[in-house]
Amino acid sequence: MTEPVSVGVLSLHNSKETKAILNAVEALGHTGVWLREDNICVDIEDNEAVLDPHVDVIANRMLLSKTEQPAELLGLALSLSQLRPMLNRPRNVLTAFHKFATATTLASSDVRLPNATLALDSTRLNDEKAKYGDEVVYKTAIGTHGGGTWKIGADERVNPRVGNRYAFLQELVERDSDRHRDLRVYVVDDRIVGTMRRYAPENDWRTNVALGGDVEGVDDIPDDAAEMALEAADLVGLDYAGVDLVEGTDGWHLLEVNPTAGFKGLFEATGVSPAPHVAKLAIETAGGEVDDDEVAGLAKTLDDSLPETAGPTPEPAAEDTATIGYTEDVLVSGTSGTERVVAKSDTGAARTSIDTRLAAEIGAGPIKSMTKVRSGSVKSGKARPVVDIVVGVGGDRHTVAASLEDRGHMDYQLLLGRDILQEYQVDVRRRSDASTPDADEE
Repeated sequence: MTEPVSVGVLSLHNSKETKAILNAVEALGHTGVWLREDNICVDIEDNEAVLDPHVDVIANRMLLSKTEQPAELLGLALSLSQLRPMLNRPRNVLTAFHKFATATTLASSDVRLPNATLALDSTRLNDEKAKYGDEVVYKTAIGTHGGGTWKIGADERVNPRVGNRYAFLQELVERDSDRHRDLRVYVVDDRIVGTMRRYAPENDWRTNVALGGDVEGVDDIPDDAAEMALEAADLVGLDYAGVDLVEGTDGWHLLEVNPTAGFKGLFEATGVSPAPHVAKLAIETAGGEVDDDEVAGLAKTLDDSLPETAGPTPEPAAEDTATIGYTEDVLVSGTSGTERVVAKSDTGAARTSIDTRLAAEIGAGPIKSMTKVRSGSVKSGKARPVVDIVVGVGGDRHTVAASLEDRGHMDYQLLLGRDILQEYQVDVRRRSDASTPDADEE
C-alpha cells in the first residue's frame, strides 16, 4: 500500500461539490485540502516556486461562468497548474466554458453538433438567422444554469452581444412535440458514472435543474449517445464533465460540455455521486491507491457536509461585499439591445421587474411563464409575464427572470428585487439620481 497523498480542490466559492470531493478523498484514506482565498499562497524565491498549503494534485472546481472577469480565475488556475498536476486543466476549461469554442473544437469530429452561427456584425448575424426557419436558439457564448439562452422567432432581431458577452445563433433541435428534454451524461476518466434525463419546467423549454426542471435516472443510455458523450469529453480534454445531449429526428446532438457540472440533480435522479470517482482519479494521478469497491460504496451517498479538515468556511468581510444604492445606474440587456438606466432597489420585492416599453427596446423575452405579484392591498396578487434579462451592476452581471409590467407612470423603468440584491449590501442613503425626489411608487 502506497503512502497517502494530499488532494487539493481549488474552489473559491462555498460549493457542495467541493465538499463532497474532499469528504470522498478522506473516506478513501487520503488527505483532502480545500484550496481557497484564506489559505492559498505561492512564494517565488531564487527562481523556486513554493505552494502553500502543500498538495500532490489539484482538482479544479473554479466557477468561471458567473464571474465578470473569468480570465482572472483562469490565470490563477493556470499558475497553480504549473506547480502541480491538475485535473480539468485551465486550457481545456477555457474551451469548455465558452460554448462556441467547444463547437469549433468538435466541428471536424464524429460528434454531431446543431448548426450554429457566430457573427460579430449585427447585419450579418440577422441575415444569417433566416436560414434557421421559424425558431432559433440565441445564446451567450458564456452562460450557466440556463441563463443567457432564448428561443426566438424569425422576425425578432438580435445583437452580436448581450451586455458585454458575445452571443450566437444555434439550430433548435427537437424530436417531437412532447415536453422538451435532454440527457446529462456525467463522465469521469473516460467512463460514464451516471446519466439523467432532464425535463423542462412548465412554460419553459430549457431543461436546467436550476430553473426547476425535473430529472429521472437513465440506466440504459443508447450506445450512440454514450459514445458521443465520451468522445466529446475526450476531445475537449476534460478529466470530468457533465455532457449535455439532445435527440433530434436525425439522432443525438451535443449541446455543451460542462467542466463544473453540479452533483445534486444527478444524485437525486440516479443515486450515484460523481464525487468519489473524481476523488479516485485525483488520488491515482498523484500516485496513490484506492479500493474500487470503496469507491462504488461511497458513490451511493452524497456527503456534502463541511469536511473536518477544512475548518470553518470563511465568511466574507463586510468590505468585500459590494454596496448598492437606493438607486443605481445599471446596464440592462436583452436579445436585441442594451440600455443604461437608473434602477431602484427594493428589498421587499423577491423578483426584479422591468417596464414593458424598456423590455421591448432591448428585446427581453420571449415570455417564459407567469408569476403572481402582490401589490398594495390586492391580497391575491396580479398575474404578470416573466422574461429573461441581463442586468449589469458595476462589474457584476446577473441573468434573472424579471416580471413584466407597465411602469410608465412610475419614476423607474427597472426595479431590482432580491434575486439581485441578495449579492449586495443596500445603502438607502446612496443615490445615483440625487436630484430626483423620492417616490412612493411600489
